[in-house]
Amino acid sequence: MPNNITRRSFLGTMASTGLALQLSGATLNLFDRKAKTTIGIITDLHQDIMHNGYDRLSAFAERMKKIRPDALLQMGDLAYPGDKNKAVIDLFNNAHPVRMHVIGNHDTDAGYTKQQCIDYWGMPARYYTKEINGICFIILDGNDKGSPAYKGGYPSYINKEQTDWLQQQLQGTSKPVIIVSHQPLAGSLAVDNAAEIQQLLSAHAEKILIAINGHTHIDSHLFIDGINYVHINSASYFWVGGKFKHNSYPERIHKEHPYIAYTCPYQDALFTTLTIDPSAGLVQIKGCKSQWVGASPEALHYFADKDAMATPGEIVPWISERNIKQRTKSRGKDQA
Repeated sequence: MPNNITRRSFLGTMASTGLALQLSGATLNLFDRKAKTTIGIITDLHQDIMHNGYDRLSAFAERMKKIRPDALLQMGDLAYPGDKNKAVIDLFNNAHPVRMHVIGNHDTDAGYTKQQCIDYWGMPARYYTKEINGICFIILDGNDKGSPAYKGGYPSYINKEQTDWLQQQLQGTSKPVIIVSHQPLAGSLAVDNAAEIQQLLSAHAEKILIAINGHTHIDSHLFIDGINYVHINSASYFWVGGKFKHNSYPERIHKEHPYIAYTCPYQDALFTTLTIDPSAGLVQIKGCKSQWVGASPEALHYFADKDAMATPGEIVPWISERNIKQRTKSRGKDQA
């Protein structure tokens, strides 16, 4: 897929729209500088499933060169950490001198390890903090084993060691905080101990600007006890599974990349930017729109299946434009 096709979505009509979260006065007081900070974000590229992952990441890298953000962030399921994917990993790492990686559940498929992700991608640890322009990014690893609620499949849990560390980071910082994870901390497919993590974050709600995640390949926003949780959509597709196996591309592509048949791909790469503007009291996530390649989940009758993981409004080929105001602390959710 040519790069001028995959980057079209970000250059189109959605490019000037976005999610706006109004910061509280207490949160604004934590900033020691009033300049904007912008982070380029891409998640769930799945280079090892898609035939055109490199082109999708190229579209992201090219757009970021024009935007010139302060850092780049990939939130997991990027590419197996080995020589077969050196080109795509180098593409991301060379796109900006400041970058952050998150380990996804699929990054350790095929016998790869977390340590290989750390070493090959250039991560400081499997979970860590990074300060950018006075903002503390807390990067979590949601792949811990040992969940008392584990029922099979990929682990989705933040263990006690990491939870204790998270609490220490939140207690010890006087900076505004952004929480980043692959697996969500709220909503569809949330980590097994989501309630525990939400309670911990809500105790420090005045410090936390937003919590963002990948993994679900959906477009969703929840507001729970003072924290805004946003699911960032995949760069590549929504997974519908074997019940809905079908061909979206020519037969030769499916023969070489058989797992694409389990997905509904997006025609264009989806990615976004997160901008924190203390002078305006806003956090903004830009919108980005594409369309389905081949049959959509709705056309496949995916939503009639009892195992459908999300609603039609969340399973879409875009990252939504949203205008959501930060509200006073209360339990509940707001999904636009």
